[in-house]
Amino acid sequence: MAVIISTENPQELLTAIKQAIKQNRITTWSYDTDGDFTHTAEQWKNKAWLSPRVEDDGRLILNILTPRATALSSTIYAIYHGRFIEMVLSHFDQKSTRASATALPTGNDSVRG
Repeated sequence: MAVIISTENPQELLTAIKQAIKQNRITTWSYDTDGDFTHTAEQWKNKAWLSPRVEDDGRLILNILTPRATALSSTIYAIYHGRFIEMVLSHFDQKSTRASATALPTGNDSVRG
């Protein structure tokens, strides 16, 4: 379950997202000291995290992490992936060319079921 964003410069996009959050231009997401993103709406806060990874092939990949002893529901998956993609398309359409999500866990996801 990964978000995959295609871009010319994935590190620049990741930096821009974090900067927009820090400057309160994006208020629906926050990131922690590890650099992982969580949704800030009270209903969804800390239900999961999206852990970013910059790839040399022009992709920014975000893998989902769940809290210990917590199963990842389809709803939490959908909210985190869909709303992160929505944020990228709303704020960074000029810095990305494609955004998608996998339907099932990938090797780098940390989910409990």
